Amino acid sequence: MLVLCCSVQTTLAQDLHFSQYFNNPLLINPANTGFAPEVDWRAGVSYRNQYSSLTANPYKTMSAWGDAQLFNNRFDNGWVGIGGALLRDVAGAGNLTSTRAFGSVAYHQLLGLSSLLSAGFNVGFISKKVDFTKLTFDNQWNGKFFDINIPSNESFAYSQIGYFDLQAGLNYAFFPSENLYFNAGFSASHINRPRESFFSQQSLVDQRLDVRYTAFANAAIKLNDQWIVNPNAYVSKMANNWEVVAGLNANYNLSGDGTAQLIGGLYYRYRDAAIPMVGFQLKDYKITVSYDATTSSLGNYNNRYGAYELSLVKTGIYGGGDKSVKCPTVKF
Repeated sequence: MLVLCCSVQTTLAQDLHFSQYFNNPLLINPANTGFAPEVDWRAGVSYRNQYSSLTANPYKTMSAWGDAQLFNNRFDNGWVGIGGALLRDVAGAGNLTSTRAFGSVAYHQLLGLSSLLSAGFNVGFISKKVDFTKLTFDNQWNGKFFDINIPSNESFAYSQIGYFDLQAGLNYAFFPSENLYFNAGFSASHINRPRESFFSQQSLVDQRLDVRYTAFANAAIKLNDQWIVNPNAYVSKMANNWEVVAGLNANYNLSGDGTAQLIGGLYYRYRDAAIPMVGFQLKDYKITVSYDATTSSLGNYNNRYGAYELSLVKTGIYGGGDKSVKCPTVKF
């Protein structure tokens, strides 16, 4: 109960999320699908472990995603992006498991010589299940301990549910020079308000999910031949719950030609955690590790031990070699 109460007060919204949101672009906004002008395709995996210092059954969140550009040679001023992602989250003594699979499509259109507008949507299927036999309830307290042989008298109708989910978004990019790049986006998920409940549909409580609104902004600034700085921010709202993360990361050119880069950064989730990050990029591979150091009152119970997260991203070009870039990005 202590873990549950603390989580409600400090996590704000426990809809699936990552601190390294920029390494899970399709989760943030479907308009990001195929939004990698300097490459033809991307693929990534992430793993997050949360609350391991509070419980023997921590939150474990995993994702795998990929996207690619299509029809780049057919449109003079745009292209199509397609992609998909698989996400899984397991938590608690009852092994509450959420599995999400979705596919997304986006179109990217150049506006003049220095800006780009993108629009996209995704359709996904979400499955959730819980093992009620591993949980105990107040009616099973016999005065000394919880007796699982006593009926719980809970009116659960299902132990597994599934539903379709819709998300749509827009993204705008501005690139005035080869040393400056900016983009911002907005998306809405659960726009079809799917029903999510383990109880009967005849319940008087509204069982539909609230729409989740997400906005982000980021920039890339090339200071010189050694440093590129990337400030960014992420804001998400679902019902009365907010998640706000902001910070920056920097790439240091180790090799001189940009093939080897050292990555470091620091982020802050409002009223929750400070998030240092380190990483390394070698050619088309990038690996980053971050840690959520708790700054909220939950730190009194977990000794400031929050969550750790690992991401790996791979990019590529069809057939190798060089690529004609329509929308430039800041790079070494």
